[in-house]
Order: sequence, then structure tokens, then C-alpha cells
Amino acid sequence: MAHPAHSAYDEPQTPDEISRRTFMANAVIVMSGVIGVGLAIPIIGGLIPSGAATTGTWSPLTKAEFGDLEKATSTPVKMTFSMMTKDAYLPEESFEDYVWGIKVDPTKFRADRPDIFNGPNGKADVPYHVVNMSFVIFSPLCPHLGCRYNWDASANKFVCPCHGSVYSFDGAHLAGPAPRGLDPLPMREQNGTAQIMWIRYASTTPDRIVISYKA
Repeated sequence: MAHPAHSAYDEPQTPDEISRRTFMANAVIVMSGVIGVGLAIPIIGGLIPSGAATTGTWSPLTKAEFGDLEKATSTPVKMTFSMMTKDAYLPEESFEDYVWGIKVDPTKFRADRPDIFNGPNGKADVPYHVVNMSFVIFSPLCPHLGCRYNWDASANKFVCPCHGSVYSFDGAHLAGPAPRGLDPLPMREQNGTAQIMWIRYASTTPDRIVISYKA
């Protein structure tokens, strides 16, 4: 009578051989996991946006538009600037954006914007001077969902066309779903040139939380 064929896997194995095979199989699984984690860390790291641990770069405002701000009284000035930005693995790029600037009375501004100066002893909730040379620079992004708002000269207010948030000349929140007033940006004078730093803050929250220093 013919006997059924046997494969190599049907051969009897000693307990030691079985243990060695089990150890090798588990080792391969563990090494595969380690390699996968090693590859995932830099990939995930490249996807995480810049946060508060990073620092921004100063970008110059055009002299003509800053001159308009110096002459301004009760009208905001829309000012453009060129910003250099660089993402990991990509070449450095330059792009143009804008900010809003107003001339203020520092004492009155502090009184009108308690959402900024709500820290101990009236300290601002941002780590830089909000008022510089009697000027304040506002981010052009609405704190509600990051839309771009505009100045409505007839109403003498900033108005966001997306969801109807309204702000005073000083950037105080007057109406609509925005959780806070307009966000101030850092400004300084360097070698006769006014410079600003772009900061993107989290939306939909009353707190100013830095998301990135890139647009």
C-alpha cells in the first residue's frame, strides 16, 4: 500500500527546534516594528506644524505704507510685506501678505482691549509689546475661523464677510461668533525700517495659542 507523501513541514521536531523557530519568528516581528517606528518618527515630525517652540522671522513693511500709517488718524491702514518661508525638504519661498495697522492712544487702547491685557497687573497675554511707537498691528485673520476681514469705512468697523463677526477700530469684538478681539502682531523699528512678525493663532478659542509662525 502506498504511503501518503510527507513534506518537510511534517517532519517531527524536537522541543528545542520548535523553541528556536518560535524565537526567530518573534524576533522578526519585533525588528519589523522597530524599523517601522524609526521610519514613522521623521515622517510624522515633518507633518506637525511649527508651534510655540519655534521662532518667527521679521519682515519689513513697505516704507510708503508705513508712512501712511504715521499720517493716519482714525482710519486703519492696510500694509503689505514680503515674507520668507521654508518648509522641510522644500526650497525657501517668498510671498506677499498684508496686515492692518492703527495709530492709538496707548492708555485708551489698553482700556478698550481688556481681552489682550487680562494678565496679572494688566500684563498682555502675548510675549511682546502690543503698542509700539503708538501703533498697533493686527493680523488680517478673523479669530473665528481664520477668514480675512475688511475695514468698513461707512460703519467705521472691521467686518468679516464669512460669518458676520464685527470689531471696533481698536479690534475689540462687538458682534458675531468670534471668541475674542483681533490678534495683535509684534512690530519693531530696525535701522529706520518698520518690521513685523507673522504669527498664526488658533481660532475658535478665547485664548491666544500660537499655531505657527508661517502663513
